Amino acid sequence: MRQGVSASRVWLPKVEYDKNRSVGNREWETILEFFVDRFPFLPEELLKERMSRGQIVSETGDVVNPDTPYQSEIHIFYYREIPDEPGIPFNEKVLFKDEHIIVVDKPHFVPVTPTGRFIRECLLSRLKHRYQNEEICPVHRLDRDTAGVMLFSCDAKIRGAYQNLFQKRLVKKNYEAIAPVVDRDFPYTHRSNIVSSGNPFFIMREDLNAKANTETSIDIIETRRGLARYKLEPVTGKQHQLRVHMMSIGCPIVNDPFYPELIPNRGEDYSKPLQLLAKSLQFIDPLTSQKRCFESEILLQGLP
Repeated sequence: MRQGVSASRVWLPKVEYDKNRSVGNREWETILEFFVDRFPFLPEELLKERMSRGQIVSETGDVVNPDTPYQSEIHIFYYREIPDEPGIPFNEKVLFKDEHIIVVDKPHFVPVTPTGRFIRECLLSRLKHRYQNEEICPVHRLDRDTAGVMLFSCDAKIRGAYQNLFQKRLVKKNYEAIAPVVDRDFPYTHRSNIVSSGNPFFIMREDLNAKANTETSIDIIETRRGLARYKLEPVTGKQHQLRVHMMSIGCPIVNDPFYPELIPNRGEDYSKPLQLLAKSLQFIDPLTSQKRCFESEILLQGLP
């Protein structure tokens, strides 16, 4: 682990010559040749430079250099890098930590796991680096644009116990959102079938002809000048569920760059965070049987 970033690994397959092979149509003499074949988006000179810095190693810890012979059926470990990775000027706050879990108040704009142009700056890498623990792992999901409470496990052996809580819907999740006031009776429960729109792949939509696979309870906490602070309680956990449901009932969340319309080439505007907050998590700890309740200290600023 380096600066909180764990190594990625790739399996070197057994070489069996096949004229129909799609990668190279030849055997690889060196591990470098294999990497050039399998990762054509990485320039050969960049791979050589990483090898010279010891960034690519075998499963026994030996440094791979440009002349290292190809050896089948072993793992090679390498560290993902992004030159000039941009910093994110917001810090997470640890709300709770014990030997089993870490509960974090995640800021807006910080991704949970390595993605796109962020590796060291994601929440997972920050926590691994802070606590020098490579086994830290998120046990549920939260969009980069969303702030609020995130739960991590500290030990791979017990990670599944906490993941099961979410899979079995044993965690009560409360969110808050700022969105326009809509002429509808509240509280209201919205159910629908959410699927990928396919264009682009991460944008979701509702299929009105299919059986519901999502459910959210929605209520109003307060209103002010045409906007409202909403309380959202998702029963299910589909990607972008809350954002799609709020758009569907006529009140898209303030500063949402995806819904109701994707903003192309939006860049970073830290002055306009998505007004969606994972306010709290409640569950019975599967290891201690204690009732756990964690609440975000972040306040949405979208109401005038």
